[in-house]
Amino acid sequence: MPETTPFEICDLLTEAYADLSPIAATEAGIPARDHQWDDFSPEGEAAKEELRAKAVAELALHLDHPDPVQAMAARVVSGYLESGRRLYDSGHWKRDLNHIYGPFQTARDTFDIMPKDGREAWENAAIRLSTWGDMLAGYRASLQVGLDDGEAVARRQVLSVIEQVRSVAGPESRFTALPLMAAANGGDEDRVAEAVAQARTASAGFADWLEAVYLPLAKTSDAAGLDRYEEESERFLGLHLDPDETYDWGWSEVHRLLGEMKDTAAEIDPDLNIDEVIDLLDTDPGRSALDHDAFADFVRDIQAHAVERLDGSAFDVPPPMCDVTVNLAPPGGALGAWYVAPSEDLDRPGSIWYALGERTRIPYWQEVATAYHEGFPGHHLQVGIAVMQREKLSRFHRLFVWYPGSGEGWALYAERLMEELGFFENPEYRLGLLASQLFRSTRVVVDIGTHLEKRIPDDAPLHAGHVWGYDLAVDYMERIGRQPRDLAESEVLRYLGWPGQAISYKVGEREILDIRKQAMAEAGASFDSKDFHRRLLDAGAIRLDHLREVMA
Repeated sequence: MPETTPFEICDLLTEAYADLSPIAATEAGIPARDHQWDDFSPEGEAAKEELRAKAVAELALHLDHPDPVQAMAARVVSGYLESGRRLYDSGHWKRDLNHIYGPFQTARDTFDIMPKDGREAWENAAIRLSTWGDMLAGYRASLQVGLDDGEAVARRQVLSVIEQVRSVAGPESRFTALPLMAAANGGDEDRVAEAVAQARTASAGFADWLEAVYLPLAKTSDAAGLDRYEEESERFLGLHLDPDETYDWGWSEVHRLLGEMKDTAAEIDPDLNIDEVIDLLDTDPGRSALDHDAFADFVRDIQAHAVERLDGSAFDVPPPMCDVTVNLAPPGGALGAWYVAPSEDLDRPGSIWYALGERTRIPYWQEVATAYHEGFPGHHLQVGIAVMQREKLSRFHRLFVWYPGSGEGWALYAERLMEELGFFENPEYRLGLLASQLFRSTRVVVDIGTHLEKRIPDDAPLHAGHVWGYDLAVDYMERIGRQPRDLAESEVLRYLGWPGQAISYKVGEREILDIRKQAMAEAGASFDSKDFHRRLLDAGAIRLDHLREVMA
């Protein structure tokens, strides 16, 4: 009987993982589970850990498989699962409550990407809505274990989640749109409406519990501390970080980019300083989308133009990746932009999502870089190619493995690459690119600074000599990171609840640029950038230290 291969192990693992995480199955487009929820209770989390342990043991026998493709599958997936095991052992599951990404948010946002055509699809949605309270009860049980063990999260994170849960429970709940959508797309409007009412009631009860039981025990300090920060950053990056060196490097990038922005602002209007130029770009209706729909059309045009120009020259774009949808997220969540991968069968295309908040008019100047980051050639090309690599990557890798270090690093690198390819000739959009880079550099110093409670250097552009805290961090993201006040507040809450993730963009870009620099030095005049990017994308979003080895 032939030996089981890593690909075969990963195929079985994918189905077993989808059984235990129906939310992840919906995100990946794996069918037959869209009516179910993850079990976020202590017992459910233990079941996921048991699955990880079993798969790691099976894959350990294949790390030196003679077929390099199979060996890579074993190494990448076992490494990813080991990271999950360390996270479980650290007790993350009992304190998984934060502003941006936790069980509540992933469950809530699942309704945005669930199939919505036909009676069966809407019955799945109705079942999920009617069992929403059961899902929250399991989650609450895990959070209660954290409380009992003295491991509550910081107060700011709890307050943010309470606000988000109240939004789902309230009269403006994002769920209230679902019954009419069901009626228009083959579903039972009354059935969905009844289920929505159940979900809203359950949300109100969960918010009450958070407010009455959890909040009084929440920590007052936002800082993670050195040990947890190093543990979390390694999980996101896939390499061991020197926080002090990275903090100093982040400041050097802040200073460099501030200088380049000043020069670029002078190209736009030499009679204005940089603040006046940015104010002009932010307030001029002729340089803005006048409403959210016009903004979505603007992004669609950017994407179509980029694909048309670069397909066949800079990249070989698979036909299913030539289109990316642009979507406006329902209100009630964290602000920002993000990407959702295509389904495994590609029936659901890759999609960019924007949560624009209460702003009606959207200035263009910063949004071109963001479109390249979230869409093509950023996440859309990267994630889409990985999903299609059936012969090179295991199924579990294609659908579930994600390291922000290489994933977000590629997307930020893609912004810079588009400048190299001539897509930022307009100085207004180039200023937006530099602002994007500055924003991610400011993230580095804010994230490390707040969690390690470091001192702001004497030559810093703002608050020199002070020790980082929430208010200073928000001020930096608004005044140096150039974010609107509401987005600056949302960003800092994100960093404080997700230590080590925000630095992955800039640190990942630095690693990719260094890998390219070495490749160019070794190849000399024969360096082929198209082939370099093909190999980089074919590898998927793996650990940064593993990516360096693969590219060598």
